[in-house]
Amino acid sequence: MESQSHDHNFKNLFLDFPKEALQWIFPDVLKEYGDICKIEFLRQETKKRKLADSYLSLDMPMLFTFAENRVILWIVEFQEDKNRFSIYKLLRYVTDMIEAYPNTLVIPTVLFTDRKRWRKDVIKQLDYQFGNRTFLHFDYVMIRLFEYNARDYYDSKNPLVRILLPKMNYSDGERKQVILRAYIGLYQLTSLLLFEKYSDFIDMYAEVDHQEREEIYQYLRENKETVMIAQYIKEKGMQEGIQQGIQQGIQQGVQQGIQQGVQQGIQQAVLMNLEIKFGSVPGALREKIGAIKDLARLKSLQKHSILSSSLREFGSILEKGDENGRIS
Repeated sequence: MESQSHDHNFKNLFLDFPKEALQWIFPDVLKEYGDICKIEFLRQETKKRKLADSYLSLDMPMLFTFAENRVILWIVEFQEDKNRFSIYKLLRYVTDMIEAYPNTLVIPTVLFTDRKRWRKDVIKQLDYQFGNRTFLHFDYVMIRLFEYNARDYYDSKNPLVRILLPKMNYSDGERKQVILRAYIGLYQLTSLLLFEKYSDFIDMYAEVDHQEREEIYQYLRENKETVMIAQYIKEKGMQEGIQQGIQQGIQQGVQQGIQQGVQQGIQQAVLMNLEIKFGSVPGALREKIGAIKDLARLKSLQKHSILSSSLREFGSILEKGDENGRIS
C-alpha cells in the first residue's frame, strides 16, 4: 500500500475517534483534566522559514480543551516504515507549534504501525549537555502497535483499539479470533455507518481472503449474539458484488461503444472512398458493408476501396470475402 493512502487511513481513524485515542494512549490526562470540552483539528502544515522551503506536514495535530481553559496540543505522526521517521523533523514540528501555541502543553507522539520485528531501533530522544548544563532535551511518546498483544484487548470497550487489533501482535493460531473480535467490537461499539467504513480497514490490514471471510461469516451466523453482524456482512458483500457488476457492465459497455464507433468510422470511410472514385454507391452494396462487424475485414475493405478500379471489382472482392470469411 502506498504511504499516502496508509497515512490517510489512520488520519481518518483518529478523526473519527479522537477522544477514544486519547483515552487509550493518555488515560491519565482525562483523569487529571476531566471531561473534554472541545476538540479542534489544526492545519497540517507548519510555517515556512523561507519561501523556497517545502511545508512540513503534521500528520494529526489535535487541540483538546478541558475545563478551566486547560489545553493540550497532541501531535500524532503515523509511520508504517520506521526508516522514514526523523526525530529532527519532529523536533521542528514541535518547536513551531510551541511558538504558535505558547500557553499550550504540546505532546508529540509517533505511532509505528508495521507488523514486524525491528533489528535496529529508531532514535528515541535527543540530549545535548555540557558539564552540569543541559542545552537541549527532546523526546516523544513512542507507540509500537506490534508490541501490544492483541489478546489483551479482545474485550476492550474502546472501538479504536478493537479496530487496531489486526495491527497488533498475535500468532497464526490467533488470527481468526483477532479478526472476529475486531468485527464484533466495531459493530457493538460504533454506528452502522462507521462499521461499514472500518470493516474495510480491518479487511485491508488483516489481509482477509475470501475463504477466511466465509469462515468468519459462518461463525458469526451460528451465534445468536453475532447473527446480526453476519447478516450485515452478507448484505455488504452483496452490495459490493452488485456495485462491482455495475462497474464491469459500464466498462464493457464503454468498450463495446468504442468498438462500435470504430466500426462505423471505417464503414463510412469505405463508402466515402467509393463515392469519391465511382459516384453513387448502390443500396445493396451499402447494406453489405454496413453488416460487416469484423475490424480486420473492414480495414482490408478500406484498402481495396482505394485500390479497386471499379465498383464491380470492389464488389467481387467483397463477395469473395463473404465466401472465404477473409479478405487478403
